[in-house]
Amino acid sequence: MDRIKYLKTLALLGCHQKPIKISVKELETDLEASHKTISRNLKFLEEQGLVVRELTPSGQMILISASGMKLLSKEFADYKKIFSVKEHISLDGTIVSGLGEGQYYISIDGYMAQFKEKLGFTPFPGTLNVRIKEHCFDLRKKMAEFPYIKIDGFSDGQRTFGASDCYPAIILGIRCFIIVPERTHYQIDLLEIIAPVKMREVLKLKDGDEIKVTVGEVC
Repeated sequence: MDRIKYLKTLALLGCHQKPIKISVKELETDLEASHKTISRNLKFLEEQGLVVRELTPSGQMILISASGMKLLSKEFADYKKIFSVKEHISLDGTIVSGLGEGQYYISIDGYMAQFKEKLGFTPFPGTLNVRIKEHCFDLRKKMAEFPYIKIDGFSDGQRTFGASDCYPAIILGIRCFIIVPERTHYQIDLLEIIAPVKMREVLKLKDGDEIKVTVGEVC
């Protein structure tokens, strides 16, 4: 089945914003499929976690899940690349201290090798942490629509390490990447940033300093 076609059709009916009562019959024309096929594919989407369904006597309520929206966002980002749509956002934030976990994870061979190959540089073993301003929260959500570089998960034989998505960014002239782990629910107000240099030293940054992070195709 074409998952994107189904998700797009449901989104155009409003299922990306809230649960909408949908009858299979009203989907037959748009999806060009039989009642039986549509019912089977909706069940498949539910099993994959791409939609949430609630069956009622009068029909079914359907909501596209966060995973479904991420799939649509990735498709949207791909089309923007194909048609050369350049877009970026600027996020205002404040420098904060992290928990020190970034240095450990970034230095792991399975990640470091991918950073070198896919990002084109060896990152400084640590992250710059930026807490963004509340007025930028909606823009932060828009970042999910932008192209990113995937860092694959792996196992070292003893434990499993999750995948991450890296979004290109620029801070005061330094090209960097915002790294978003796939396994954890990200904090909407916190950006973890990797770069080929120790940004705190190069840019003379300290906790409490305010900066602007530009994310997207302009980078």
